[in-house]
Amino acid sequence: MNVAAPPGRATGLPLGALLALATSVFLGCLTEVVPAGILLPASADLGVSPAVTGQLVTVYAITTALTAVPLTAATTRIPRKALLLVLVTGFVVTNAVIALSPWFALVLVARVVSGAITGVLWSLVANYAMRLVSVERSGRALAVAMAGTPVGFALGVPAGAALGVLIGWRWVFVVMALIALPLLWWISAVVPPLPGEPAGGRTRLRTVLRTPGLRPLLVLVIAFSLAHNIFYTYLGPFYAGHGHAGLLSAGLLLFGLATVAGLWLVGLALDRHPRAVLLSCAATAACCIAVLAVGGRGPGVLLAATALWGLAFGGAPTSFQAVTALLAGRRADTAQSLTIASWNGAVAGGALTGGIILGTAPAALPWVAVALLTVPLLLATPVTSTNGRD
Repeated sequence: MNVAAPPGRATGLPLGALLALATSVFLGCLTEVVPAGILLPASADLGVSPAVTGQLVTVYAITTALTAVPLTAATTRIPRKALLLVLVTGFVVTNAVIALSPWFALVLVARVVSGAITGVLWSLVANYAMRLVSVERSGRALAVAMAGTPVGFALGVPAGAALGVLIGWRWVFVVMALIALPLLWWISAVVPPLPGEPAGGRTRLRTVLRTPGLRPLLVLVIAFSLAHNIFYTYLGPFYAGHGHAGLLSAGLLLFGLATVAGLWLVGLALDRHPRAVLLSCAATAACCIAVLAVGGRGPGVLLAATALWGLAFGGAPTSFQAVTALLAGRRADTAQSLTIASWNGAVAGGALTGGIILGTAPAALPWVAVALLTVPLLLATPVTSTNGRD
């Protein structure tokens, strides 16, 4: 492990730059999840059913999964700061189009473009943050930069729903477009420039996939994300089936707040103990879902287990990205894009699979998630044993 920061990297945490990166991620998360909170007014205004409007979220996740790898590979030679500014500008344009469009088809196209932007953004930000600091601080830097993820997911749906009622659903997208304008200035002012890959230096996808430990890690990512989304997507029916439909909002709020705390805890331990972090996230999530399945009829148990599950989930995506960087090197944007694609593909797959299970054997829903979470427990050791850290 390097003791000193390489030339050009900060010996401490460059918080201004990292918070600008975190805000970029936050904007991407808001753009992804906000439609879930404004389905009814948006569907009424656009003249389509709520089920069709809901595809604005699904299409976003699928596009991110499908485009993260090829678009990241295609943009590796672009200077990193310039690319970040282009991506944030893309959010300004796509959110403005959605706010102004009277046609659902055009809104759907804008969502596809936004999904593609997000796939590149998450791959870019993860490596950007870790390249700004010395190796021993990379986990903390990544945790700060990716803090926008749990905050965005925790606040996106309720904030979007509240603003949709107060000012109208279109103005929600106007607000997101306006958020991006000062963010462009902030990035320009405080984020240090970093070069892209030199000509001829692009990493081949096939070569990245041969990295020791990477393929098991991608299986781990898919299993964890699939398990989480199979159950989390249908948490509402689960609460209702246990006689606590009225507690769903409180449960989701506790989950969201706990994800932020989970990310903070992971940032403290990730640099030294990546294997322990991965094992803890998977094991705690599995235990919490099992407790919900067995004791979820008690409101205290229901809310406590949901919150602890959020704590475990909060640090998981950042842990996956950090271990990806440890395995493939911090300049391996392609490896990060594979992790992003695997995660988002499982988001869509989890929603689909969970819906099938809910319609055929709803009692099996949490147990399928628990079974899938045993995969990370089995694979965490061989994945992290190649990087020399416990």
